[in-house]
Amino acid sequence: MIGLYDATRDDIAAVLDGQPAFRVRQVWDGLYRRGVAPSDLTDLPLAMRSHLGEMLPPALRPVTESISDGGDTAKWLWELHDGARVETVLMHYDDRSTVCVSTQAGCAMACSFCATGQAGFERQLSVGEIVEQVILARRAAAPRRVSNIVFMGMGEPLANYDNTWGAIERLHGDMGISARHLTVSTVGVVPGIRRLATEALPVNLAVSLHLADDARRDDLVPINRRYPLAVLADACHEYLEAKGRRLSFEWALIDGVNDTALDAEQLADYARPLRAHVNLIPLNPTPGYAVRGSAPAQVRWFRDRLRALGTNATVRQNRGTDIDAACGQLRAGHEATAVASPRRRRSIDHTSA
Repeated sequence: MIGLYDATRDDIAAVLDGQPAFRVRQVWDGLYRRGVAPSDLTDLPLAMRSHLGEMLPPALRPVTESISDGGDTAKWLWELHDGARVETVLMHYDDRSTVCVSTQAGCAMACSFCATGQAGFERQLSVGEIVEQVILARRAAAPRRVSNIVFMGMGEPLANYDNTWGAIERLHGDMGISARHLTVSTVGVVPGIRRLATEALPVNLAVSLHLADDARRDDLVPINRRYPLAVLADACHEYLEAKGRRLSFEWALIDGVNDTALDAEQLADYARPLRAHVNLIPLNPTPGYAVRGSAPAQVRWFRDRLRALGTNATVRQNRGTDIDAACGQLRAGHEATAVASPRRRRSIDHTSA
């Protein structure tokens, strides 16, 4: 059976066999522009709504919902038809509301500090399973408008390229979200970055860098062994040339691992030629995972050091710590398994600088 948001217009027409063509347009507009469930398509007869709901069921079943930050952060754990579980986060800010979506159940990238990576890979999400996360978050956000979508949840978006791009086209073309408000995050899947450079929509690119030294990044982000930093930089340059958008580097600050003076210098040297913005992420603690984020004073020192080295850097506001809002944490709370900490680098305390 096809899920509601995996259905094409032809699928809906087949379900509404014998109905005039305008009914398909009504359903499509209701599902995407208005974002309502079939039962709430009040411009359709009640029997037709019931038939749609039976023939095209939703793909996501809520397992748990958590609210934090005075209602400004919400996180959902969903179960899919086969029992796989994925997460979605909604974050309200003064000037925007952002949804962070998952593209895979689990992840094969095996980044050593990431709860999702340590859980392993289960399967790809379909276009509809990705889009439905946005639809459900948008309903929860009302009357506030969801303006930004970030593909930064569970999974590596560029390892599920076709379905990720299919979801982007649906969000842009059918929901009306600007390409400039769509951001794809990757740990450095170079073929995917190069494919993105050829696409028509100029979405934003964020690279989860975390280390700017090949020898150590090989351990922290294993995909680096296949696509080392020089190769990754070339692909990022191609994307910049093709799209003219600002490139972002994500850097989750891990105590004693990537928050030293040498790390700042290596990152600045890597980011400057690409005119990249560095987004520093205070790491959320995850029960069962032996990883500790850098102290707030060290985070501020690292940001200031990057700025002094000529690199634009900001610190991401830490949201939803009390509801396990970082990628993979909510599911990890249900399926906790202890893992080892990344290798630490001996460093001098710079917090008083």
